[in-house]
Amino acid sequence: MLENWVVMPTCLPLVRRRCHACTSQRFRTSGKFRVNANHKLIDAWLLALCTACGETAKLAVLERMNVHSVRPELLDRMHDNDPGLAAELLQDPVVRRRSRIALDWDNAWRLDTGGSDHLDREVIDVSVRFAARIPVRPVRLIAEGCGLSRAEVERLIMEGKLVSTVRLSGKLSGDFTFTLKR
Repeated sequence: MLENWVVMPTCLPLVRRRCHACTSQRFRTSGKFRVNANHKLIDAWLLALCTACGETAKLAVLERMNVHSVRPELLDRMHDNDPGLAAELLQDPVVRRRSRIALDWDNAWRLDTGGSDHLDREVIDVSVRFAARIPVRPVRLIAEGCGLSRAEVERLIMEGKLVSTVRLSGKLSGDFTFTLKR
């Protein structure tokens, strides 16, 4: 029987970027937007606050775009400070590149295994799905989901008792499957 695990965000990730006012490298997004129109051109930013000093950073979402080329629902969501839109935009590689930021997902996600009935079985097949592009080490997910230490998971990989079609070392942010034989 195939087990389905889901890696789910629990909150917005921290934004990694140098603060201009202090030495901090972390900003917290609240999901608030600032929209500024100048005649027919519009700019929009996602606001982030420095975790150390509270300085505000503006993450560019729209820059000097014609107002008529922006979808009205997008503008409505920005005016409503939609936290779902903030999460979507933080995942957008164009926004991250434009604002020169990286995301810090530490303590911003959880693993939903659907229960612990799989822990006593000899062989388990698991499909891991990511609800958002959260970079996590598969070894950490497997250890947490199966109640093992990371060293035990590494040993199972070396012994060929834990197999997958993807490389289990490094970080992944996309769906994968694995089989564990105890």
